[in-house]
Amino acid sequence: MNEYIAYCGLNCETCEARIATIHNDNALRKKVAALWTELNGVEITPEMINCVGCRIEGPKTPYCESLCPIRQCAMGKKVETCGNCAEKESCEKLAAITGNNADAAQNLKISPIQNHENKPDGIL
Repeated sequence: MNEYIAYCGLNCETCEARIATIHNDNALRKKVAALWTELNGVEITPEMINCVGCRIEGPKTPYCESLCPIRQCAMGKKVETCGNCAEKESCEKLAAITGNNADAAQNLKISPIQNHENKPDGIL
């Protein structure tokens, strides 16, 4: 799976926080911080806008690093993404993302061949 697809299916490659990080764009960091502050009702500073992607080694925003319940759950279950989780269809945390973002839901769809490593003895 594309390493830029987050555990929840969002595409980190298109995230403005990641774009600001890889281009060291402080103006974009300020824009993202202001938008996220407004959307989330908590103060988010431009210094917090440093992230290379949910599943990629490197810096993460404070939310992505330690507060995101989806990321924490997927890491605990050691799944590549929530698309590999047996509970994905009934997960309320995941539904909060995929229910409002068809692209994220589509990004998590995997073929049975991709999922064979999570089956006993590689059974498809």
